Formats: sequence, structure tokens, C-alpha cells
Amino acid sequence: MARRVFYSFDYQNDCWRAAMVRNIGAIHRRRPVCDNHWEQVNRGEDDAIKRWIDAQLRHRSCTIVLIGAKTASCRWVRYEIQRSMESRKGLLGIRIHQLMDQNQQTTIAGPNPFESIMLPGGQKLSSVAPTYEPLGVSSVEVYSYISQHLEGWVESAIAARY
Repeated sequence: MARRVFYSFDYQNDCWRAAMVRNIGAIHRRRPVCDNHWEQVNRGEDDAIKRWIDAQLRHRSCTIVLIGAKTASCRWVRYEIQRSMESRKGLLGIRIHQLMDQNQQTTIAGPNPFESIMLPGGQKLSSVAPTYEPLGVSSVEVYSYISQHLEGWVESAIAARY
């Protein structure tokens, strides 16, 4: 079954890598948002950005956090994760640092953003929201691994909603 998912990522540092994953098409057959649209929204006031994010999250069953080198420190990613938790969406992370960017470069693995978010009761979000480290020694192999497993990861995250 095709799912409507929301992709959360650090736009400034991982736009290219995120576009690769978003274009896999394993979940749905169209891109959720044009990158230029995010550029326009990101120039707005905080309230406008929050309204846009909230609208994008509406009618999505799962949020996929694409984790790059600086994702954990991105304030909008943190907001998207919080809003996803509040609305009981499936939630998962995928490390994308091994995918090449537009300059054919990979990057370092960044911290898991789920580690710094606490659930009610003091438990870390990382204890319930899985983060996947795709296997492969090349960007092509990592992309293929993500493509093969993405749909199953999403279904597992939706089934495990807390």
C-alpha cells in the first residue's frame, strides 16, 4: 500500500541527498514538495514556517528523518519531530551521510536527533523510533539498500506508533 510520508531533513546541508531518497518512489509516486517551494517558505517568519510544516504533516502517516551531519542541530527538524510525535505518526530515521551530494562528496555521520528528544516519563525517543544505517560501501549501494527497504521501514514505524 502506498503511504503518504513526510521527509524531515536539514535543507541547507542535505537537500541533494534528501532529494535522492524522496525520489525513490517506493512510498508514493510523486514528490511531496518542490525544493523551490521550501526555499520560499524558509524565507518567511517563524509562524509561517510552522504553519507550512503543520500543513505538510497533515494527512501523512509517517515522518522519515533523513539524518546527515548536522540534522540533529536543525531547529526545524526538531520541530517536525515534535509535531510528528504529538500527532502520533510513525517515526523513523535513515542515515544519509554516505550518499553523494551534487559535488560527488559524502559527509560524516551526524548525531541521532532522536537521542536528544525525551518522551513523557524520561525515556529517549531513540529507544522507540528506529534509525537505520543503510549498508553499502558506495553511494550507489547505499541508495539501493534504502530503495529496497524503505517501504518495510515505513510500515514497521506506522505499526509501532506509541
